[in-house]
Amino acid sequence: MVTGATRWTGREVALLREALRMNGKDFADKVGISYRQLVNWENRGASIKPHPGNQAALDTLLSTAPPDAQWRFAQSLTEQAAVGHDERTEELLRRDPRTTRHPVDGKVMVLVEEGIYLSGPRGAAIWVDAYRIDVYPTTNRDYEQFVRDSGHQPPRHWPGERCPSGLHDHPVVWVTWHDATAYARWAGKALPTVEQWEKAARGPKGRAYPWGEEPTAAKCNTAESGIGGTTPVARYQSGVSPYGVFDLCGNVWEWCSTPGTDGSDRYQLKGSAFSSPFERAAPALENAANSTMKDNDTGFRCVAPA
Repeated sequence: MVTGATRWTGREVALLREALRMNGKDFADKVGISYRQLVNWENRGASIKPHPGNQAALDTLLSTAPPDAQWRFAQSLTEQAAVGHDERTEELLRRDPRTTRHPVDGKVMVLVEEGIYLSGPRGAAIWVDAYRIDVYPTTNRDYEQFVRDSGHQPPRHWPGERCPSGLHDHPVVWVTWHDATAYARWAGKALPTVEQWEKAARGPKGRAYPWGEEPTAAKCNTAESGIGGTTPVARYQSGVSPYGVFDLCGNVWEWCSTPGTDGSDRYQLKGSAFSSPFERAAPALENAANSTMKDNDTGFRCVAPA
């Protein structure tokens, strides 16, 4: 069985290496490139296309691979096509002039304009300067790029230093506040303040939920969904915020840069998770945890200057 790639980009190269279960140096030798070049391909993902000679070498490597490795490669391609995350991302970039792709981690970010928004349960008027925020939470795929590039410790649920098959587009979990901060620094970003996070979720008029005033549990992944785990970050398209930001209710709690109110080594969390009842999902609500806490329902997203 030979299942060829219709095109070779850094993304397909990473999938082939994973399917062959080879380390980076051995794989680079097989293709006839340097290890540094392989790292560059995989870091840049779909944005880079190898030269024709390298593509021919990749074709040969795939065609001569054992059948089980070819099957794993085909499965990975199928999973990515089914998710369609990249296609939706490209559509978003074309459709919304506020969106840009970050030059380091490649994530799509959207502009939140400067101005007042109505904050908290009482709707206090708060001024926030303009900034950009990730449209989606940081995924396992995003975090894998960071781990590979920086040597940072991978999350506990990963086999080795690779994210689990089928979870590439799920939010990364089992990360402490320090892990999230390290990723943000690597990417040249920051964790959002509580005010930045909440404005992105509620819009300038202080909606009760990202989608409006109605408490509709079906628009997010909370305990009521019965899923019992994370979901792809682009799944709940009817639950996006006024700025087009996904997963600001449910899926995973998200670390913020704002310390907790008790003055200890605690930081605020926003958004609730698949493990939380829907009543905890309102963006105005507060939560906090110790900076070393990590769990299967806690992740993050980042912000950057406008």
